[in-house]
Amino acid sequence: MRQAHTVEQVRAAEAELMARLPTGTLMQRAAHGLAHAVLDLLDGGYGRRVVLLVGSGDNGGDALHAGALLARRGCRVEAWLLSPRAHEGGLAALRAAGGRVVRGVPDAPSRPERPDVVLDGIVGIGGQPGLRAEAVAALAALAGVPVVAVDVPSGVGVDTGELDGPHVRAALTVTFGTHKVAHLVDPAAAACGVLHLVDIGLDLPAPVLEALQPHDVARLLPRPAPDAQKYARGVVGVRAGSARYPGAAVLSVAGAATGLCGMVRVVGDPAVTAQVREAHPEVVGDGRVQAWVVGSGADDAAAEALAAATGDGVPVVVDADALAHVSGPLPVPAVLTPHAGELAAMLGVTRAEVEAAPLAFARRAATTYDAVVLLKGRHTLIVGPTGPGRVTTAGTPWLATAGAGDVLGGLIGALLAAGLDPFDAASVGSWLHGAAATLASGGGPLVAGDVARALPGVVRTLPLG
Repeated sequence: MRQAHTVEQVRAAEAELMARLPTGTLMQRAAHGLAHAVLDLLDGGYGRRVVLLVGSGDNGGDALHAGALLARRGCRVEAWLLSPRAHEGGLAALRAAGGRVVRGVPDAPSRPERPDVVLDGIVGIGGQPGLRAEAVAALAALAGVPVVAVDVPSGVGVDTGELDGPHVRAALTVTFGTHKVAHLVDPAAAACGVLHLVDIGLDLPAPVLEALQPHDVARLLPRPAPDAQKYARGVVGVRAGSARYPGAAVLSVAGAATGLCGMVRVVGDPAVTAQVREAHPEVVGDGRVQAWVVGSGADDAAAEALAAATGDGVPVVVDADALAHVSGPLPVPAVLTPHAGELAAMLGVTRAEVEAAPLAFARRAATTYDAVVLLKGRHTLIVGPTGPGRVTTAGTPWLATAGAGDVLGGLIGALLAAGLDPFDAASVGSWLHGAAATLASGGGPLVAGDVARALPGVVRTLPLG
């Protein structure tokens, strides 16, 4: 499982470790990991040109020591010092290895030939969002050159994933000890590029954010017992679709009817349920369930469907049209699955505000509605009223297609019915949904039904839990 920690947690762990190690050991570990990651990116060092953008903190020290190692491997290294102060030990090491040091941004005629890579050591994890003018000028002078960010791209909100002003956009981010929130939460995560984690031996507390990996999903996934029967595996009910949006019910049931629970029931407009049964002959009608999925394409019937589902005393997945009728905590455990626009309407803010600070608004909604909130996006967030959140990084941009959210709601409902709690059901469902989309896409376009059809294949590829 990928884990993300706050700046305060990381600094405390670093201080505890440094108290037990010789001075400078931790920085050397970071610098070695950084240098090797750069060499892998460059496919070797000899003759390569590297520019270091160096600020005043330890982040700049990591870049300078890594630059010294790169110089010893044949790279031509030049450090641009963007602050009156720089790490003295790192400067000495770079100079001793044959690296060049200049103050500020050199004039165009005196700049080295175009570098192969830039190391961003401008601001460390303690920096605030945004960059100073000299850093902006340095990045402009090097526009088009791939950037390797040291720990985090400078200028992003490390603990929030938010952006406020100019920032580095990296091709690769090399981080140390643990991931930070900005690595996993958009919009900052989109500025990180590929992530590479270097283990420097930190002893860390519980994370504030987690990202499930295949072995985590395999461990959590409900699997049938040797003596399983359909009712024991869970029954999920779907109240979705309408005369205007009949396909939403078909797709919601498609997500639920992927074999992860024992039975699927569908309730609603007779014409709509007839279409569902034609597409899914294994689906049955009204009766007892262990979870409900409500709202996808429900149109004017959404309020009634939500009231009926929550009156049944079982967990519920609330999606799409039904979200507009959630005015406070529901009487049953719930997973709310809004996109940014729907969450904005629920909280009385703008969509732009939610997209700028998705983690903050997802947490606000989880507290306001005392529910698990799954906020859909490039990196989908899953948060409850308390405890660490989760983020889903599995998926493909092709998943941004009509009906994909209907499939997701049905899938989460099936996992609820099979026995997962709302937080695990939402996070496992989100991961499976993204992985199925990637499998179905194969690098090209897909439609929502493709995602549902690919889900069993994804489950078959998981390691034994």
